[in-house]
Amino acid sequence: MRKTHRAAVALLPITALALAACSSGGGDEGGGEATDFSAEATGTLNAWGFENADDVGQARLDFAAEQLPDVDVEIDATAFDAQKFTTRIAGGDVPDVVQMDRRYVTTYAAQDLILPLDACYAAHDVEPDEQFYPSVVDDVRYEDAVWGVPQFFQPVAIMLNTRVMDAAGVTPEQIDTSQPDVLLDAISTMYAESGGVPTTLGFDPVATGQGGLWILGQGGQLIDEEGRPTLDDPSNLAGLELLKQISDAQGGFAEVKSFTDSFDTFGDNNQFVTDQVGAQVVAQWYPNVLSAYVDQVDVAAVPFLDQDGQPFSVASGQAFVIPAGAENPDAACAWMIELTSQDAWLAAGQARADTIEADGGLNTGLFTGSPAADEAVREQFVTETGDAGFDQVISTFYDVAGAGKTFGSSPAGQDIQNELNNAITAALLGDKTPEEALADAQTAAMRAYDNVTGG
Repeated sequence: MRKTHRAAVALLPITALALAACSSGGGDEGGGEATDFSAEATGTLNAWGFENADDVGQARLDFAAEQLPDVDVEIDATAFDAQKFTTRIAGGDVPDVVQMDRRYVTTYAAQDLILPLDACYAAHDVEPDEQFYPSVVDDVRYEDAVWGVPQFFQPVAIMLNTRVMDAAGVTPEQIDTSQPDVLLDAISTMYAESGGVPTTLGFDPVATGQGGLWILGQGGQLIDEEGRPTLDDPSNLAGLELLKQISDAQGGFAEVKSFTDSFDTFGDNNQFVTDQVGAQVVAQWYPNVLSAYVDQVDVAAVPFLDQDGQPFSVASGQAFVIPAGAENPDAACAWMIELTSQDAWLAAGQARADTIEADGGLNTGLFTGSPAADEAVREQFVTETGDAGFDQVISTFYDVAGAGKTFGSSPAGQDIQNELNNAITAALLGDKTPEEALADAQTAAMRAYDNVTGG
């Protein structure tokens, strides 16, 4: 049985949420009444999401509209504000669907502000554990219920600048996160500086952006099975200490962070064009950015490896949820299921292929959160690019998608991430020992957990 946490709305963390936008509820189903999601999808559906929808998003919206002709979808794409959301819920001004980062889903589930969706899946003959990668659905599972319909999973791997590596005599096999000594030797060999300021990083680990990857990959645990933070678990030290070694080998965290903050990541002078990195942890979307510079970069990729030498990634992405009190939950359920169906993703894949044909570029694939949809899109639309390096990069990301692990599902998920970043920063700067940094982070994260769950 699911335990119920009825913390007051005022107890919600005031952290700004990376959500989409919303409009007032207004359907035909009777606000907030219990449903098994089996009623016919009709009426007005007020949705929060698809802000500035691109070709992929618009194709899926169009597909869902074709499948649900009796549903009038109204999307308000204004920016979301967490404080405004809680105020609207308290006032009964509730949307039917909200799109949010999966890390926030359990926060709302613990406060009964969204509906469990097991009955929604059952009404449409969808088994979430079969449709989605395990890591993706585990992100939105809490107390034996599934609270969201996931979409997207951009796995993480290590992008290699083979031009820098070749000049230094470093091979891809040396960029091995399961063998710290080998990795650190390669980093030191590629690292270059001028007057104590880095000019080329041997490896950018993206320490605060991908901290969970390093901690979990080295055998750590950030959240226990009940959703409580475990930032001070001794197993978390290995990943943090490795990050410090990597930073110290390249002039220290302050110098590394200042240098990486100067990267023209999305521009013509990005770190791969200008040879500012030999290797970097990146998510799957970044090869698409670099594809515009295919003639100016020499790239390859290797998986991030866990402490046992196995490919490892941490799930990330968005999910749809239905707020408690939604006016039209049956249509909301049907709409979410259609938007994440394999046919919807194939429509999106066609739209992306059409865009690439019209505007140029490389098709680096879509990573949907569903292994079957990923493979279908890849088979139908992802062809050889003509550049062996990019082909190998694309293949690597497809290979590691199945190795994804959940960050963990917790009512304090975003706070745990924030406190982990604070701990990493303090430890890498030398302001605190790793043990002290993780202990302080645990205290703050546990306070947030108790605040959300009512203790």
